[in-house]
Amino acid sequence: MAFLRAATQALWLSKYFEEVGLPTTKPTIIHADNNGAISISTNDKNHRRTKHIDVRHHFVKEQTKASNIIFKYVPSSQNIADFLTKALPRDTLRKIVAVLDLAPQTSSATFQGEYRTGL
Repeated sequence: MAFLRAATQALWLSKYFEEVGLPTTKPTIIHADNNGAISISTNDKNHRRTKHIDVRHHFVKEQTKASNIIFKYVPSSQNIADFLTKALPRDTLRKIVAVLDLAPQTSSATFQGEYRTGL
């Protein structure tokens, strides 16, 4: 389900950027940490374990076959988007915050004090 949503959003954004005059590269690369889902999206053969997949999810297969999108594997340990969808250990979250430069501009002690008092 997440692959379908990611694919439709990526394709929509690509078409939108083209309409407003911003060139995009083809194919659109989507990074994912689910090898099984990546395999299903690129495999043309139907398997008895995948027969339950809804018809609308075959859209992803069609788009990968047409080379409009490519799913590339990225390990969970290197996936910086995980903080949006998963509960992470404190050290991992701190690394992601540092990579994304999301740390508050004040010192952490001041920030924690303001948070506790509700200011």
